[in-house]
Amino acid sequence: MELKQLFQASAIAAALALAGCGGDINITEGSIDNSVTNNYGDSGTDGGDGGTDGGTTDTLPGEKSSFLTSEVSDALGQTIEVRVLSGTLTADDADESGNITLTNDTVWAIEGPLFVGEDKANSVNLVIEEGTIIFGRSGGDYLVVSRDSTIEALGSADAPIIFTSFQDVIGDEVGSGQWGGIVLLGNAPSNKCPQDGSDCALQIEGVEEGAVFGGTDESDSSGTLNYVVVKYAGYEIAVDNELNGVTFGGVGSGTEVDYLQVHSNADDGVEFFGGNVNVKHLVLTANEDDSVDWDNGFRGKLQYVFVQQNTADGDANRGIEADNDGSVPDITPQSNPMISNLTIIGNNFDGEDDSEGVYLREGTGAQIYNMVITGPSGMGECFEVENSTESQANLADGTITVKSSVIACANGENFKSDTANGGTDLAAWFTAETSNKVLDASALLLSSTGKPLADSPLLGSGEDASQVDGFFEATDFVGAVGTTDWRQGWAFGFGGGTIQVVESTSGCPAGTSNIASVDGVTTTCSLSGTLTTDVNLTEGNIYALSGAVFVGGDNENSATLSIEPGVTVYGASGNDYLVVSRGSKIEAEGTAAKPVVFTSYEDVTGGTTSAGQWGGLVILGNAPSNKCPDDGSACALQVEGVEEGAVFGGTDSTDNSGILRYVRVQFGGYEIALDNELNGITFGGVGSGTTVDHIQVHANADDGVEFFGGSVSVKYLVLTDIQDDSIDWDNGFQGNMQYVLVRQAQDNSDANRGIEADNDGSNPAIEPQSNPSLANVTIIGNEFDGEDDSEGVYLREGTGAQLYNFIVTGPAGMGECFEVEDSTESQTNLGDGTITFSNSVIACENGENFKNAATAVDLEDWFLNTQAGNAVAATQADVLSGIYSTTTATPFDFTGNSFFDNADFVGAVKEGDDWTAGWTIGLE
Repeated sequence: MELKQLFQASAIAAALALAGCGGDINITEGSIDNSVTNNYGDSGTDGGDGGTDGGTTDTLPGEKSSFLTSEVSDALGQTIEVRVLSGTLTADDADESGNITLTNDTVWAIEGPLFVGEDKANSVNLVIEEGTIIFGRSGGDYLVVSRDSTIEALGSADAPIIFTSFQDVIGDEVGSGQWGGIVLLGNAPSNKCPQDGSDCALQIEGVEEGAVFGGTDESDSSGTLNYVVVKYAGYEIAVDNELNGVTFGGVGSGTEVDYLQVHSNADDGVEFFGGNVNVKHLVLTANEDDSVDWDNGFRGKLQYVFVQQNTADGDANRGIEADNDGSVPDITPQSNPMISNLTIIGNNFDGEDDSEGVYLREGTGAQIYNMVITGPSGMGECFEVENSTESQANLADGTITVKSSVIACANGENFKSDTANGGTDLAAWFTAETSNKVLDASALLLSSTGKPLADSPLLGSGEDASQVDGFFEATDFVGAVGTTDWRQGWAFGFGGGTIQVVESTSGCPAGTSNIASVDGVTTTCSLSGTLTTDVNLTEGNIYALSGAVFVGGDNENSATLSIEPGVTVYGASGNDYLVVSRGSKIEAEGTAAKPVVFTSYEDVTGGTTSAGQWGGLVILGNAPSNKCPDDGSACALQVEGVEEGAVFGGTDSTDNSGILRYVRVQFGGYEIALDNELNGITFGGVGSGTTVDHIQVHANADDGVEFFGGSVSVKYLVLTDIQDDSIDWDNGFQGNMQYVLVRQAQDNSDANRGIEADNDGSNPAIEPQSNPSLANVTIIGNEFDGEDDSEGVYLREGTGAQLYNFIVTGPAGMGECFEVEDSTESQTNLGDGTITFSNSVIACENGENFKNAATAVDLEDWFLNTQAGNAVAATQADVLSGIYSTTTATPFDFTGNSFFDNADFVGAVKEGDDWTAGWTIGLE
């Protein structure tokens, strides 16, 4: 369906202004052909009393609320009708086909319990159009689809149906438990039904008396949920009597559930009380209790289930909590669902209930394939089976099966087993199945959104689920998401599911605005101000930075900027730059064939390019810097080159600012003021949870990359034609780097040091001390001789450094190739191992491989005789052919190191394995 925008420009502007408060509103004209009389006649009303206006009867479902219409309309700057639904919808309310239709040209409010049909009486089908918004205002507002009635909620990838809170619709502060939830009741079996075969009518939890489920029809249908997002629900009616995001009570396999999300629910995300319903493409994010819960004989099938607990370490419990029955654990029908392609990502929540992975108990069975469970060090146990007679027997006889799965938690508690009291050793049980693996969490190579990176061991290692059961689609990967991310575009947090203005007909995504085409052909979209909701930059457009663009506020109103492969983002002046604030993320995932490119206006318009034509990229995180207050108070350090208020620093060394993968930054580095310039990429307090690999900075007016503290690590880094230092670090940087190619401009234009490294100029011994490790680095200097000369490596101001497999080389006109400052702290570092340099070759043609004061450590002697595996060569041709290493020097042995590859060569690149090919520039 083509979504036609109702708002005029003024209304859109007003709605967009609400983005920082929780989201805008997405209203469309709907799919009804208004050229003919629709099912309900004219929608005109007399103000909401259900009467007449000029002789026209209002027969639309519910009643217009003047108050809510005013509230929503005021928030949006445009009159939007809100209609209230309450009580019980019955056949008397339906059209001739038995349907009651909620159209997407109206916003719908649930008031109190809203029942679709009575229990097995006055049945009706509730139809909800794609893109429809439905909200509740309190925990007592919830939707119940009774037995024999159905719901047909047919959203789409472009226009999901959204159930949410009133606060979300009007842009107020959102949170869990702001309304009730959705309850589907069916006639499928539950082991709580009477064993004598008499009628079954089981009261569902969280709902008023009389809402019952259960029966004998395994194939019963309660309708369809397709592309449906449920947010901020889960009110607690009473202790241990809460509403889940979506409750399935005795729901049969005739029900279709595909592309369903529950986000930020106060109780469980989804719970299955018996029944046989099957689900595909299930997203469960930031739910405060269990994400998936089943019991009482549930025997459905689930494929592609993504569970991510609150990324801010808020309330969470189990990814899966599964039971058969607490009173009679071996009662039949036994809970025994089949699940394939499941991802569970825990968090550090430690409260009355801890973040955990999977807990199977009370006699449940489970057949699980292609599961991955991971989480941080503060997470609880990742896999546990209750030490009861029935549950332990299920492990032994195959009633519980786990195959082709990976457990990789960072907490030292992948498994929890009560072996002291006779329980099964779960670690041994799990690994006895040879298709299962236990890995380090870092080895999974998952993005912050749970999508595997290109080299992830989860890809290509899964079991073909279609061979297990015909319900499942063919797969070859472990986890919920493979190379294609099915969550994108419709799910909240993945570019969809927001209450916002419909995407403009220009093709520019939400959060951007259409401007004149920069090249006369390509749709061009502008980014400006502060992005407080997630924005996805789609391929096919060009994107312009208009001034300083911030992703999120500082540790508030956080957002994620996602950038698809092949996207180009440009700035037209030095004032145009991108800042990713603390608590927010950038997910720029290019490919070798389609890198993400940040560049200048001159470049995209075919003009003459040069350094300094726009700003640069700045990433700010919560990792430590030795500039942070030493009294433990909050840290907020102003980053250089950026407007006031762009701050970094904290205590979380594992902080995650997202992903930069196959990203090229070129022609940037504007000087804001003397000694206050923008680097190609500035990393301010960026943590080790951030993924950075296959990155190039080309022709930057200031440094290529600079690390202000933090612990981010980098692989595959290319720095070409940088006019100041190619790599600069200071203030406690402790990351790792491998495969780094530095080539200064071949025309001998501006350049300074390949590496300029500091701890702190004012207090060189301050901690945490800068002390990164770098391996497989090639630095190729030039003959620039200006205010700053071309040089190799300069370590100063108390920094440490662990250097391996280096080649430093350059022509006769180059400056010194290796120097350590003649200061007490830096010279001490040479003697105590704080600076090491091994398995490397220096081959400069300038007669100045080393520079040191007469009273300082003799660096040549230290390099050749104190350090291991080093050599000096006479010329660049002795060690390199172009950029390819030709030296026969022996590389360092990194066996057992979790970050560094055990490379079989010294230098950055070897012939026959050119990782720079296809996506870089300036290396011709």
